[in-house]
Amino acid sequence: MNINFDLNQCPLIVIWEASQACDLSCCHCRAAAQPKRHPLELTTSEAQKLIRDVADLKPPIFIFTGGDPLKRADIFDLVRYASSLGLHPAMTPSATPLLTKEAIAELKKAGLARLAVSLDASVPELHDVFRGVPGSYARTLQAIEWANEVGLPIQINTSLHNRNLHDLDNMAALVKNFKLVLWSLFFLVPTGRGQTEDLPTAEQFEATFAKLYQFSKTMPFRVKTTEAQFYRRYVLQQRNARNSAAVQELTSGAVKGIPGLLPINDGKGFVFVSHIGEVYPSGFLPVHAGNVRTQSLTEIYRKSEVLVALRNTENLQGKCHECEYKEICGGSRARAFALTGDMFAEDPCCTYVPKAVVKAREQKLAITSIQST
Repeated sequence: MNINFDLNQCPLIVIWEASQACDLSCCHCRAAAQPKRHPLELTTSEAQKLIRDVADLKPPIFIFTGGDPLKRADIFDLVRYASSLGLHPAMTPSATPLLTKEAIAELKKAGLARLAVSLDASVPELHDVFRGVPGSYARTLQAIEWANEVGLPIQINTSLHNRNLHDLDNMAALVKNFKLVLWSLFFLVPTGRGQTEDLPTAEQFEATFAKLYQFSKTMPFRVKTTEAQFYRRYVLQQRNARNSAAVQELTSGAVKGIPGLLPINDGKGFVFVSHIGEVYPSGFLPVHAGNVRTQSLTEIYRKSEVLVALRNTENLQGKCHECEYKEICGGSRARAFALTGDMFAEDPCCTYVPKAVVKAREQKLAITSIQST
């Protein structure tokens, strides 16, 4: 992957919610998906126009998501179309009877570059309750096997929340045996069906980072996080690189210098298109930035006031604004919005106290001490 992207001009990741329809009832679902397709979903021709827009932007990663993209009868043709335009499409289907061995083989034939399936627990009893449908766990494991058989690269997505944090070590022991390219761990944003009471505390986030950092050293595949931007800060701390030149280089907004730690955030290198063409900074940050039915995705990504503002770290508030890691991290704008109503507020789930804040507190304490003598 070219790491010299100007994030103001081109996203690293474009996600299209091909359909909001899905036959699962996942507890955390951002989309609060329903079994039936929405009547205003992008048509095949509109979807092809969107894919041409995405191809113009040339992002390294283009993802068909949902809901369940397999609910669209034209999904194989759309994957084939994306591949023909030089994109490397990935997909996150749901583990339902639509995800068959034949469907996976057809997706591979159509040019799908990667399949991503969700696995949220080490045992079916926990996973199936979370996904809302018995048998989801078994079908997910079967999909991994089928993808391996046809040579389709596969990743596992795991949602982390208070219902399964206790199972993380068991999950790691399980997935370590799979033939994967990536294990992606999503830290809950309470939106859609996601509930605030399922959100781990800041201290639990930090403890989980310690585990993930250790996992990343031993797993035979990459381990990454989603909506846990401050994991990058944790990694840099572990590398004893708090004041490194690499961190300073990131102030330009370009992706430079720190292997494996790209400064992607909601609207910054990341953009989401809904099933009806609405554009958002991410699927977890429901702040409208435009619609591909009336504007090109390139124009929206580069010029939308919402997205431009999100890429400017000077707009961050609270300790996120003062943090020396803000160019590589910036906190989860989606979680800040979900919990405070302000997408620029400090991320409530980060324990770190920036140096500037510590210094200001010490100065205030010193002044108070002098005045009291």
